[in-house]
Amino acid sequence: MSEEEIVNNEQSYSAKNIQVLEGLEAVRKRPAMYIGDTSEKGLHHLVYEVVDNCIDEALAGYCSDIKVWINEDGSVTVSDNGRGIPVDMHEKEGRSALEVVLTVLHAGGKFDKGSYKVSGGLHGVGVSCVNALSDRLLVQISRDGKSYEQEYHRGKPLYPVKETGTTDQTGTTITFKPDSEIFTTLEYKYDILANRMRELAYLNAGISLTMTDRRVKNEDGSLKNELFYSELGLSEFVRFIDASREPLIEEVIHITTEKYGTPVEIAMIYNNSYAENVHSYVNNINTIEGGTHLTGFRRGLTRTLKKYAEDSKMLDKLKIEISGDDFREGLTAVISVKVAEPQFEGQTKTKLGNNEVIGVVEQTVSEALGYYLEEHPKEAKVIVDKVILAATARHAARKARELVQRKTPLSGGGLPGKLADCSSRDAQKCEIFLVEGDSAGGTAKQGRNREFQAILPLRGKILNVEKAMPHKVFESEEIRNIYTALGVSIGTEDDTKELNISKLRYHKIIIMTDADVDGSHIDTLIMTFFFRYMKPLIEQGYLYIANPPLYLCKKGKTEEYCWNEAQRQRFIEQYGSGNENAIHTQRYKGLGEMNAEQLASTTMDPEHRILRQVTIENAAAADHIFSMLMGEDVGPRRDFIEANATYANIDA
Repeated sequence: MSEEEIVNNEQSYSAKNIQVLEGLEAVRKRPAMYIGDTSEKGLHHLVYEVVDNCIDEALAGYCSDIKVWINEDGSVTVSDNGRGIPVDMHEKEGRSALEVVLTVLHAGGKFDKGSYKVSGGLHGVGVSCVNALSDRLLVQISRDGKSYEQEYHRGKPLYPVKETGTTDQTGTTITFKPDSEIFTTLEYKYDILANRMRELAYLNAGISLTMTDRRVKNEDGSLKNELFYSELGLSEFVRFIDASREPLIEEVIHITTEKYGTPVEIAMIYNNSYAENVHSYVNNINTIEGGTHLTGFRRGLTRTLKKYAEDSKMLDKLKIEISGDDFREGLTAVISVKVAEPQFEGQTKTKLGNNEVIGVVEQTVSEALGYYLEEHPKEAKVIVDKVILAATARHAARKARELVQRKTPLSGGGLPGKLADCSSRDAQKCEIFLVEGDSAGGTAKQGRNREFQAILPLRGKILNVEKAMPHKVFESEEIRNIYTALGVSIGTEDDTKELNISKLRYHKIIIMTDADVDGSHIDTLIMTFFFRYMKPLIEQGYLYIANPPLYLCKKGKTEEYCWNEAQRQRFIEQYGSGNENAIHTQRYKGLGEMNAEQLASTTMDPEHRILRQVTIENAAAADHIFSMLMGEDVGPRRDFIEANATYANIDA
């Protein structure tokens, strides 16, 4: 963009650029329609929406610095050095453009193509939704040499926009406090927000994002603070995701181009793992269900690699057919496209549907990867050798997979012999507990509701799939039992790894393990398996973790289950006058220490239990953590545990 174009755009970005599409009435009545839900996920989504507006300013070329603060009172402040939201009168609405942006759905500069070429967020509903769902919101604007502010309560302005002074700065600062009448939780998690800021920094090279937590002080008295900045963008993102994996090629293959008006950026590298780890984004939105850009990437990758391998005579001795999956085994890639008018579809509205993007991305990959392979013959041979190894292993894995789905039953009725099934056949009502060990499994079988609760005991710690070749995964009896019990299958006829969940037998899959270190390790092993091999079950909200109590506290005839140390201390203060010795405390080291009635009432009964749903808020961050915790590299895992462990004598 030339300097003249920038000047003209700056001059034209005023009240007339703010287009109004509809009102704001329904947001407070049906908040989940706009932000997903009113629990932790929706709470954090408010911050993303405000930050996305700052990113839009950056994409338009006007913002380089974004700051986010979690304040002590539970509010959040987001500030940028962009142009500042216009404050002049909006001709159609008869009030300040700033007030229009903050109080009217689908009102913003991103609907005027002269102001923003592309934008993320919830298609323009973001900042007005945040306002509607906040107990209070303060917006401060710096532009045209002056500063302005306006305050709101639950979406309604408390006073007109007022001028507050002069300034040589430009930008927008928004401070908001979520409404306790709307949200079930009001506590912001630093790590959740920091992961998103890190992701945005990688997706938008050259933009600084600073995260500060005013609730937490470091040992030196300073506030907890991190700066997220990436000079190289997606190539650094891939390095971050793959930090715990051993690379097969030294350099990241990094592609940045624009075709037919669509900017495309791709970074990819091969490692010695057996999984495909591809993360796709449209206008900074994580498209967890993929879409046309992912289809184009896969087509371009397969076609180009296959042609190179055939032309180089490297496949001549291979006696089995190579499939598309073979070209992606051990591949980590990030795909980011910027689409002017994205069309989203799918279960979570995070699947790109624009058909024209297929050809754009496919052509981009074919051209750039073709040049790379010709210019790097050594690396090209390493990649093709990996593909051949993957094809050979897949051939072995196919036989193992067929064991999972073979028509001859593993035991009576075709279900695992250890499975205690429920009588109902309505998958929406049925739930299955994956229980650690035969002892706890026996107790769970006695305590369950036989109508809708099934129990599958697992023997010891299941296979660490992060380190295992695919055919070894499918040869594991415990993993085969999980597939069979759930009723899901993997493609065998077309040799793909796609999971078929059309015959899923339970809509709640609950991991139930001991509340100790070993139990946590088994939780992580099982979650790693689901993340790598059954991700659709997580994405559609079917996976949960049971939360058994840690203690049973008694004082005379009064007894209470406690799920954490804080609850135990409260019981001591209430009934023991602060004297711990006056309280009898039973510490549950394992599920087997409870009788069937106790386990049922505390951990299995839907009326009283606490279940934690497993979600993928940030797929790239989850990928990084699973590979670090369960991979070969000990160093990063040790650093993570030291930084995040809560030290307690939990086996005392």
